[in-house]
Amino acid sequence: MLADIVRFFTADPIGQAILRLVIILLECLAVTVPLLVSVAYMTYVDRKVWASIQLRRGPNVVGIFGFGQPFADGLKLFLKETIVPSSANGVLFIIAPMITFVTALVAWAVVPFNNGWVIADINVGILYLFAISSLGVYGIIIAGWASNSKYAFLGALRSAAQMVSYEVSIGFVLITVLLCVGSLNLSQVVIAQSGWFWNWFWLPLLPMFVIFFVSALAETARTPFDLPMSEAELVQGFQTEYSSMPFALFFLGEYANMILLSAMAAVLFLGGWLSPIPYAPFTYVPGIIWFCLKIAFLLFVFSWTKGTLPRYRYDQLMRLGWKVFLPVSLGWVVITAAVLQFGGWVPKL
Repeated sequence: MLADIVRFFTADPIGQAILRLVIILLECLAVTVPLLVSVAYMTYVDRKVWASIQLRRGPNVVGIFGFGQPFADGLKLFLKETIVPSSANGVLFIIAPMITFVTALVAWAVVPFNNGWVIADINVGILYLFAISSLGVYGIIIAGWASNSKYAFLGALRSAAQMVSYEVSIGFVLITVLLCVGSLNLSQVVIAQSGWFWNWFWLPLLPMFVIFFVSALAETARTPFDLPMSEAELVQGFQTEYSSMPFALFFLGEYANMILLSAMAAVLFLGGWLSPIPYAPFTYVPGIIWFCLKIAFLLFVFSWTKGTLPRYRYDQLMRLGWKVFLPVSLGWVVITAAVLQFGGWVPKL
């Protein structure tokens, strides 16, 4: 009996297809479940960092040291009633937060956690990430329009303009990395940074690293670029009419995008799973641990920034994107190409 089952899954085309489907499902669960737990506890870490900056305690009542706070928040939102405004487009109103949350999850398919640890090791991984991250704006636009509210609609317009503006700069940042690596495969991007930590792209492409991180703040509408949700002007922006689980999906989608962009920064500029010093005992630490530590550091900077900086005015936000980041990133692409061409430097791959 056992031999027949093994033969079915190894020799029969249908069995091989089923086995491959099961393996893909398990790989997706292996990425999605830890990611969802990380998203939930990132809300706890965020509030703890802000509390530390502002000299207060933060969550400390629910569970030991407040560790149960994310589950209490989730239970509270789950038990609340989902209210759909009578004048809203009900179908699009419910679909919008799903789009935002799902796009933040499917992008992880091409992110390498370690050497060979990736769901889809495709040769256009950078383009895939850029395309998926660009789709998130649709959920916000649909939410603002379907709510049939002036506050929500203005917040959606702000967010669309903001995200499109800073995605242009992110695109040029990706081009500079592409020029240095000679491949669109994210695993190859990490391998091209092998060696000591000063071989990582954060140093030779330091202006691009800064532009990428600041653009990530704008892309996720985090302080000081949280204009789409500025409560003093737009109540809560495109989320104004949302409650219960649809609101939770927007909230979790923001944190999932933060983790995704931190992972992108770690892969593109901080050597991904590579250790900072290529000798023992640093090489004894598994690559996935180094990768997670780099993501955690960048997430801390996200929280640190929100607890420190005041909000920009909207004209300052757009001026920074179009008059500073765009020309600087475009100029750095030209400089990088010139140095690689006339300096005789070629990608390592």
